[in-house]
Amino acid sequence: MPTPASDSTAPPNPRLAAVAGPREGEVFEIGKDPLGIGRQSSNRIQLFHESVSRRHCTLLRTEEGSRLRDLDSLCGTFVNGVPVSEKLLEHGDFLKVGDSLFLYLSRREEGEARTAPTANPFLDRDPEVGSTVEFSVRQGFALDADTLQASLEDRDRLARQLSALLRFSTEAHTLETTEALFRRLAEHALEIVPAQRVAVLTAEGEDFHLAHSALREGQESAHRLSRTLCRRVLDQRVAVLCNDVAADPELASAESLDGSAVRSVLCLPLVAPGPAGAALGVIYADTGEKRARFDKNHLEWLAAAAGVAGPALQHLRRTEALQAENRRFRSTQLDHDIVGESPALARVLGLVARVAPSDLTVLVLGESGTGKELLAQAIHRNSPRAEQPFVAVNCATLSETLLESELFGHEKGAFTGAVGRKLGHFELAHHGTLFLDEVGEIPVALQARLLRALENREIQRVGGARPLPVDVRVVAATNRNLEEAIRQGTFREDLYHRLNVFSLTLPPLRERREDIPLLARHFLARSAQRLHRPISGLSPQASAALVAYDWPGNVRELRNAMERAVVLATEEWLLPEDLPEAVLETAADAAPEGGYHEAVTEAKRRILRAALQTADGSFSAAAEALGLNRTYLHRLVSNLGLRDAFES
Repeated sequence: MPTPASDSTAPPNPRLAAVAGPREGEVFEIGKDPLGIGRQSSNRIQLFHESVSRRHCTLLRTEEGSRLRDLDSLCGTFVNGVPVSEKLLEHGDFLKVGDSLFLYLSRREEGEARTAPTANPFLDRDPEVGSTVEFSVRQGFALDADTLQASLEDRDRLARQLSALLRFSTEAHTLETTEALFRRLAEHALEIVPAQRVAVLTAEGEDFHLAHSALREGQESAHRLSRTLCRRVLDQRVAVLCNDVAADPELASAESLDGSAVRSVLCLPLVAPGPAGAALGVIYADTGEKRARFDKNHLEWLAAAAGVAGPALQHLRRTEALQAENRRFRSTQLDHDIVGESPALARVLGLVARVAPSDLTVLVLGESGTGKELLAQAIHRNSPRAEQPFVAVNCATLSETLLESELFGHEKGAFTGAVGRKLGHFELAHHGTLFLDEVGEIPVALQARLLRALENREIQRVGGARPLPVDVRVVAATNRNLEEAIRQGTFREDLYHRLNVFSLTLPPLRERREDIPLLARHFLARSAQRLHRPISGLSPQASAALVAYDWPGNVRELRNAMERAVVLATEEWLLPEDLPEAVLETAADAAPEGGYHEAVTEAKRRILRAALQTADGSFSAAAEALGLNRTYLHRLVSNLGLRDAFES
């Protein structure tokens, strides 16, 4: 019986082309029998790799097409970077098993003469011809399967590109934080795109947050990113490629690009998987080099990376949200104004959740500026007394006579100037909470009266004749070592034990550095709104400088630094130059050698060493010679790491 002539309309012969891994270059036809992949010898595609199971997955040809099924493998089967248990494959899908990458093809018979590749569905026109083009981005990978098949002869180049993409795809699903994913995505983009800078921005409502920015080695970048372009890319789900910003009317008129050194821009959306995937952010690349041009190849490979990053980002965000929810659950959804998600802070809030419903006296310990009053307010707001008054008094700001009157009140004529009766803070806080800030500064003579009030639950006004019952919960706070004060005779031991029924210690900011960026953005947003300054957020360099600094003044010092920076800022994003000098000195000390700030810091060290050596180690004489305040000189010596060499 004669063999029928080949019919161009016959159903296609689906197949897998191995484009990376030990079987690279081989093509496997998907026939009537299942196509198995795994370590076991019975598989048609046998792979030897530690992350490949004995029977890893199988492909079965059905009337609908080729259906992939994962066989409960230990390390998973990935299609276009997304783990799947079962999926109907589409032409151009990438299948990843272990360290091997396969391209699924279904549109052309294996023996059919190759025709010219079809037009790329993402190009409106050739980017080399026009100034600006837009690309319609679909879900998942944007690599054109026909173009890949036509370029299989150039195996070296294709292998390099696929190897880089395979590494990124593997790493993206093993990273544990969104910050790590943003950093790796920016680094990968610099590998495949001739850009001077790559930035990853996340969408936050109508605004964007600069998640990470990477510069090519030896490059410096101070120009702003086009928020208008980012918004258009994300809203329209398109990628924009422009090789002549000045010639494009829309981009040239953008305030951030007008007059800048940027010549070429490439911007792609980051979208969650699914037909109506949520807008997650954008990848933004630019360069001022005349010879550097972005083309279709750069766009497609960067779009492929975005296709991997989108699902990974969505997964990490869900994981981090669950972790944050778990921390909030452990603190029983406390009503508080404390900013931070560090484990150290979560432990303190967990204790607050347990003590707040009781009526115990609480002693809050911690360095100055850590937020002890906010913690006291959290105890009050989550207690049965929440609807009653919260009264705070700073015991360090008043003399003994005035403090006694403030705490217990006085009768008319009790002392000179007492022209009428005055209610004290104990009476004002009746049925509520009294917060005694800096309780360690109370004079010893007054401590005995405070102890009686706590023990007997009654007070007596200055000049009064009868005791008055009070129902008050006391929360006290101090930054002093009260046990040392007891040994020195400046604090009563019995009062200490009466106050220290339940103690909480707020960790200093240097022990919860992961909270510093959160607090900085919180204070930055609040100050920018109050001062009517258009500051969008922190640059990665400024954020790193803030985290490197020890913050001896803790949260209070950070808040003041952000208010100052908002006033000084001249760019859309807060830069290191806007931060206080002490912060920059620490950041420069930790930075690689050769930078501007490091050079300035080293010059300061030389000046201080010379002045102190000339003054024979006398800080007073050195400060006078330098025209500095002695206290400021001490701080400079500490910040610059010279304390061991010069002791006062």
